[in-house]
Amino acid sequence: MTLVSDLTGRGFVITGGPGAGKTTLVEALARTGVRVMPEAGRAVIQDQAAIDGPGRPQVDPMLFAELQLAHDLARHREAAVGEGPVVFDRGIVDVVGYLRLIGREPPPHLLRAAQRLRYDHRVLVAPPWAAIYANDPERTQDFAEAVATHAAVSAAYVEAGYDLVDLPLADVEARVRFVRERIGRLVDR
Repeated sequence: MTLVSDLTGRGFVITGGPGAGKTTLVEALARTGVRVMPEAGRAVIQDQAAIDGPGRPQVDPMLFAELQLAHDLARHREAAVGEGPVVFDRGIVDVVGYLRLIGREPPPHLLRAAQRLRYDHRVLVAPPWAAIYANDPERTQDFAEAVATHAAVSAAYVEAGYDLVDLPLADVEARVRFVRERIGRLVDR
């Protein structure tokens, strides 16, 4: 069986480096009634930390990537059921970018997943934004690594055939309006 799922026109990814306001934006979109899928990386780190598991980036980065992929596959499958737009806090292609960032070659099955499970061709990118960057228990990178992550995931999405649309460096409400304008015809049905 070949797993193929195309969310073109209704599955919208918000990506970028850490600390650029993606999760805050996704949470704000959810409060306006937009269906959202949470970020895999943060969930995996929280789960693995809770059980002192090995699937954390600083312990076993390849296992961390595999756990993210499993999470993203489940979210993609979940989003394919139902109607209307779905906004993803990162997507499968982010895992490709992460592995390249750390100097690892993405395994063939990850590259297949990135090609077979598609999102809308427009990927919304939160650019690095020093003014709002802050660390937390799951975000331990410094700002330079956040900038490098932004570059790596952006390059991975372009390579996978997506068009990048930068989010404005603006407050959350303005970003919500920006995203809703791009997916509005679907949200307002």
